[in-house]
Amino acid sequence: MLKKILVTVCICVISATTFAQEGTTSPYSFYGVGSLNFKGTAENRMMGGLGVYSDSIHLNMQNPAGLAGLKLTTFSVGASHKYSKQKSNEGESNAATTSLDYLAIGIPMGKFGASFGLVPYTAVGYNLTSSGDFYNTLYTGDGGLNRAFLSLAYSITENLSVGIETNYNFGEINNTALITSANDEFEYATREINESDLSGFNYTLGLSYQKLIDNNLQLMGSLTYTPSTNLNSENYRDISSVIISSITGATATLYNEEVIVEDTKFDFPSQYTIGAGIGAPKNWFVGLEYTNQKTSNFTNRTFVIDNVVFKDASKVRLGGFYVPNYNGIGKYWQRVVYRAGIRAEETGLVVNGEDINEFGISFGVGLPAGKLFTNINLGFEIGSRGTTNAGLIKENFFNTFLSLSLNDKWFEKRYYD
Repeated sequence: MLKKILVTVCICVISATTFAQEGTTSPYSFYGVGSLNFKGTAENRMMGGLGVYSDSIHLNMQNPAGLAGLKLTTFSVGASHKYSKQKSNEGESNAATTSLDYLAIGIPMGKFGASFGLVPYTAVGYNLTSSGDFYNTLYTGDGGLNRAFLSLAYSITENLSVGIETNYNFGEINNTALITSANDEFEYATREINESDLSGFNYTLGLSYQKLIDNNLQLMGSLTYTPSTNLNSENYRDISSVIISSITGATATLYNEEVIVEDTKFDFPSQYTIGAGIGAPKNWFVGLEYTNQKTSNFTNRTFVIDNVVFKDASKVRLGGFYVPNYNGIGKYWQRVVYRAGIRAEETGLVVNGEDINEFGISFGVGLPAGKLFTNINLGFEIGSRGTTNAGLIKENFFNTFLSLSLNDKWFEKRYYD
């Protein structure tokens, strides 16, 4: 048993040093600390991101209180591939990225449940060009904010459980601006690099309620709250004169100067989510969820952007699942879990007076893959973000996500050795 625990901890520690951060190609990742990634499993994501539902064999990474219902030790890992078509009034382009979405393990302990893991919380990845009469500017960025979490839940009664999740947020974000002459009048270019090393703690409180109305109908409700917190940002800025090769496009530095930039603290906004749903146990479920985040208090790290403001963000999610017959021995496709959902989001980002909103429709299946309810999950999402108004970019995306949920009994009492 101890060996299994140590191996799992080592996997998470190694992953923390190799976790891929560049999980986006969105131009809107330039703002704030990048584009916010979905924090949850592929099973949740297929249902429009719904997190109100919890059971005994799947991790709930959106509400720590949902861990109290775990009956089996659950190891879960997920990855995704995103293809997007970015369109503006001046043209369009295609982009794609593949990323590891989460690595987590949940452990049942009687009335308690625990979980720990690693997720990429935000992602920065863009390549933009601004053209003028005298100068052209190429903006590039990469990095993001990762989150290592530890959650604990307790079942107060048969129907009610509470939980708390502690997060350590860390990562690095790099922003580069390369300014060149529009008419080749000047031989040299100017490059400005801004780097921020981010770190800080925050926590989430959760509440989960389940009640059988009768033998075939179950009511579920959930509530989570994340208080606002300050993140530390160690900032660095470098301004250089460079020459660009006309053949390879490589840059050679002729002169550079480090600019002293103060380290800063910035407010990471509070958030609450409330959800409810109804269904027949192990057969079907439909739920609705609402999230509000106080992003109106949010600020950029080291520089001010005149045409951008933040307002409070909100999300609405509707989704569910259907299992024809979870105990259908010899009837594989009747044991498959069919999931679908829809979501609408106001991101809180306002650029050139235009709200940057997001919409998505998702669906997928959970495929039984072994003993103790181990399953492979395959899902898809179609959606859009942004607008072409006011010279902005609209993204139409198609996401494919894959996960493995592996179940085992770690603390089984043995009568014979």
